[in-house]
Amino acid sequence: MSSRIVILGAAESGAGAAVLAKKQGFDVFVSDLSEIKDKYKRQLDKYGIEWEEKQHTEEKILNADEVIKSPGIPETAPMIRKIREKQIHIISEIEFAGRYTDAKMICITGSNGKTTTTSLIYYILKEAGYNVGLAGNIGNSLALQVAECDYDYYVIELSSFQLDNMYDFKADIAILMNITPDHLDRYDFKMQNYVDSKMRITQNLTENDAFVFWNDDPIIKRELEKYDIKAQLFPFSEFHEGDVIAYAEEQEYVIEKPTPFNMELEELALRGKHNLYNSLAAGITANIAGVSNEFIRKGLSSFAGVEHRLEKAGKVRGVEFVNDSKATNVNACWYALESMRKPTVLILGGVDKGNDYSELYELVKEKCVGLVFLGVDNKKLHEAFDQFGLPTADVTSMKDCVDRCFAMAKDGDCVLLSPCCASFDLFKNMEDRGEQFKQCVRDL
Repeated sequence: MSSRIVILGAAESGAGAAVLAKKQGFDVFVSDLSEIKDKYKRQLDKYGIEWEEKQHTEEKILNADEVIKSPGIPETAPMIRKIREKQIHIISEIEFAGRYTDAKMICITGSNGKTTTTSLIYYILKEAGYNVGLAGNIGNSLALQVAECDYDYYVIELSSFQLDNMYDFKADIAILMNITPDHLDRYDFKMQNYVDSKMRITQNLTENDAFVFWNDDPIIKRELEKYDIKAQLFPFSEFHEGDVIAYAEEQEYVIEKPTPFNMELEELALRGKHNLYNSLAAGITANIAGVSNEFIRKGLSSFAGVEHRLEKAGKVRGVEFVNDSKATNVNACWYALESMRKPTVLILGGVDKGNDYSELYELVKEKCVGLVFLGVDNKKLHEAFDQFGLPTADVTSMKDCVDRCFAMAKDGDCVLLSPCCASFDLFKNMEDRGEQFKQCVRDL
């Protein structure tokens, strides 16, 4: 068994992995190039774990038997290259945590919809009385929960970055929402690299496991032909066709198996086409996990939604404000625009991850009455959208952004923050961007 474990990155996943490693008797060292937040320092100190910040001390790292890497650290980082040269095995916190629990794993990935779907599955299981934890990209670190709690089920949101360093980990129910271009800057701008990463959700599945996926995604369809997936397949779609086992038909939400279920579409708490997919995926998953129809119905009709995802941010003099700060790629913005029922002033901008904006053109022509570009460098946005002759404005602060939108919008219009881009040029993260948006709307 490896005796020395080094953890790179001391945020939620890294600090949690350190606690679990310490409890399992490893010699543990934690190193972070940035400053470590106080709450994580306290956590590490409580367990007597050695840590360093604002530096990587090579002799303390390169003597590791195994390295657990934060999902935010790219493969191109100099220290990762050195670790690879020494042929030290690198894994993710999720991979590590999976070794020390027999809990059932419900794992969700996809370019869009994964946070809402994960939160909805967790909500349904919790309401049904299951002993369940929420982990991965949301909730507390899986490793920390494995160390300190004793759950029977985990509902885990997995990013492509987490999947990249997972090898032996296996889901009991794997859910793949969709695959559209995202994070291409981390995958050599090659879409196939990103696709391969997402498909890792299916690795190690056995005939006793379930694979839930969106049947209408052309990329998933193409990829499934390459894989020999042993799990039982549960495709869902807006339409009832072929092998689809969950769908919407004649204003009804239908699941055919394992346990037949149906309810009126208008009873669903979440609105919009993308949310129908999220609700279908969540409903089938709960069904497979053995939740009764009564609790599935209750959960799907009472779920309150996720912060920063098409969240109502207020109404000022007839102008509605919607916070969709979580839309950090083009496809997420497409779904947000598609669900708009009012003339829309759209806020775009931030750090471009290799975006192709052309898929938004039709919706922008159809739905938008103005565009506000919130970013340090908006050149690419102007090149894409100036052709439509809509009023535009360039801003570099949220206050200016909300003021310009409010001036542009008329009574009965909607202002939609759905930026398509990462937030790091002007904000700490997408949550900070969404919080500032909501605050500026309150201040109007």
